[in-house]
Amino acid sequence: MNDDARPQHRFCTTREAAELLGVSLRTAQLWTESGLLQAWRTPGGHRRILRASVERLLAESPPADEPEAAAPSQDELRIVVAEDDLALRRLYAMRLAEWPLKAQLVVVGSGVEALIAIGRHAPDLLITDLRMPEMDGFRMLETLRAMPDLAGMDIVVVTGLDAGEIDRRGGLPAGVRVLGKPVPFDELERMAVALASLKQRADTPRPAGEPADE
Repeated sequence: MNDDARPQHRFCTTREAAELLGVSLRTAQLWTESGLLQAWRTPGGHRRILRASVERLLAESPPADEPEAAAPSQDELRIVVAEDDLALRRLYAMRLAEWPLKAQLVVVGSGVEALIAIGRHAPDLLITDLRMPEMDGFRMLETLRAMPDLAGMDIVVVTGLDAGEIDRRGGLPAGVRVLGKPVPFDELERMAVALASLKQRADTPRPAGEPADE
């Protein structure tokens, strides 16, 4: 069967895929380029995305009984945590709720779910494991390299892998901080509080005539 004979309902445009997934058009384009969404090009050069790959990503999103995070206020820190261990996910949610800062928290269980959450919420801070099912943290972070609009996102890896094992698996992007397990919640809290302070200062307008920091 040639491309022109493919049933149209099996495919969608990049814009349609973005609307179905609740992400920006650019995010959907990058997911397609990275192979996260399966696609082919028409003779005219237009992308057609396999609906089954869109449905797979939707199925791998957080369960429907987990409430969708409300839109954050301007001074809230947006945090995404990716961890496949259910007990640790619950511990993250419990401990981060005790932090002395206003934060929007999304906790997911895989690299695929993390990419969806990042595309939807554009977090200030990503905390991720490396060993996860289907798409691990290595591939997820490599995919994020192609998303320049997320260049300002802080990334912290919390893993049981040592430095040698991380290097043998291809290493991590520059600027990613690595912490060991058990999860060092006190250190994560200090980092988040400092990041929230920087965000608040950046969002606070200066009085007229006050010079910018040099």
